[in-house]
Amino acid sequence: MSMVVEEGIKKISRMLSESEHAVVFTGSGISAESGIPTFRGPGGLWEKYNPEEVASIYGFKRNPKEFWKFAKELIIKSSASPNPAHYAIAELEKEGVVKAVITQNIDMLHQRAGSMRVLELHGSMKYVDCLECRNVYEWEYIEKILQIEQPVCERCGSELLKPRVVFFGEPLPYGILSEAMEESRKADLFIVVGSSLVVYPAAKLPDMAKESGAKLAIVNLEPTEKDFLFDVAIYGKAAEILPKVLEEYRRLKS
Repeated sequence: MSMVVEEGIKKISRMLSESEHAVVFTGSGISAESGIPTFRGPGGLWEKYNPEEVASIYGFKRNPKEFWKFAKELIIKSSASPNPAHYAIAELEKEGVVKAVITQNIDMLHQRAGSMRVLELHGSMKYVDCLECRNVYEWEYIEKILQIEQPVCERCGSELLKPRVVFFGEPLPYGILSEAMEESRKADLFIVVGSSLVVYPAAKLPDMAKESGAKLAIVNLEPTEKDFLFDVAIYGKAAEILPKVLEEYRRLKS
């Protein structure tokens, strides 16, 4: 690990030790280290699929088969496990310094790692709804069917089975977004992990935190267009960096 990264780890740990209300904001980069594909960037799913066809509400209603074909490749395997970055964030919440996790991810890995207060801006795969008859399924059940064929509603036969995730063309859940904005404004430390910060309105949250006086840190594989906002930027794997941040934080607090 380079001296630059080690120094960044010490800085974030020091900021955490001085914080009373830290908030962590995560994107697909943190889950990529658990084997879940990212959407943007080299090798991302949008290189292979047209998001307007497979991930917009209009495309879904027009051709749900195309979505489920995409889902079969993407989808969040129930066997995917949290990685050390997820666990480190959960431990920082248990320590009392992280007050909320705001995530763009739909994989529920934060909850599996033990995080209690998770604001899911884009929903999650936990439930699947029939848009015709409103029957509800748990994701694990749909995933088993998906291994063999496209799922259809067992009650009414509709193909319009939609996971409770936010598609393009749909608004973010207002209550969750409002809560995330409130947490961003209350934060004295706002840590971004694994996000390219290009999807709005979520990408506006670091600006809100900064405008309210928070210190900002980012842990990401690559630079973003918003890195100028941050007091500390570390480029590397979150699963390697965050456990070291936790270790150093505990050393400082002991």
